[in-house]
Amino acid sequence: MFFILSKTFGFFAMPSNAIAALFVLAALLLVIGWRRGGRCLLALAVVVLLVVGYSPLTTLLLLPLTERFPAWQPDGRDPDGIIILGGAINPDISAARGSIELEGSGERVLAMLRLARRYPHARIVFTGGSANLTAAPVPEAPIAGRLLDEFGVARDRVVLESRSRTTDENARFTRELVTPRPGERWLLVTSAFHMPRSVGVFRAAGFDVEAYPVDWGLRGWSDALLPLETLGHGLRRADLAMHEWSGLAAYWLSGKSRELFPGPR
Repeated sequence: MFFILSKTFGFFAMPSNAIAALFVLAALLLVIGWRRGGRCLLALAVVVLLVVGYSPLTTLLLLPLTERFPAWQPDGRDPDGIIILGGAINPDISAARGSIELEGSGERVLAMLRLARRYPHARIVFTGGSANLTAAPVPEAPIAGRLLDEFGVARDRVVLESRSRTTDENARFTRELVTPRPGERWLLVTSAFHMPRSVGVFRAAGFDVEAYPVDWGLRGWSDALLPLETLGHGLRRADLAMHEWSGLAAYWLSGKSRELFPGPR
């Protein structure tokens, strides 16, 4: 139920979808003869679209998320395991094309391969099922497993978790599979903007992890006041930021995370 509710609410919470709804509502008002209300709503939709699409507002919403956890630094102690969260591979297109099709967060996969080679004794855990609400589910983890095979990572090092559909399930199902022991060191690889929510649910699941953020998307606070070059870029940033902020609130309110805005310890 939480998965369905999160997908439904998430669709309407996206700024791009909300702006589209404003345009549709304005058009309906004009069609039924409410011209003044329709024109006012249309003007509002245009202003919101331009502000969200081109102003630094969306960057300012995203930066607190991406900068919450610093880049991981090795200290001479190798990790016992490395967990990679799904969301980097498009499983539906990969299955249809018989290839491995990466999404915008493909840096997660690159980090997986680099870390697997750098730490040859660490277990590699890829957790990702299917988040598709409308089509037949195609899990992501087996495709990642195929990629690890192609790069020569020994199968006895690899754990694939393919049931999870949410970040909360990523944490709980992974913990059940690997049963981490006290004193073990586990890295968590995901996009920087997704790291606060991810760390929060892993902590709530009783799995102590160290953040290994990738896919930063921004240079840092130096980007805070820069306007965006394309409308689509701004809308995408707005959707990412709103998805994560609403997810943080929902996970905290539902008890799936004990912290509203998890950070480094």
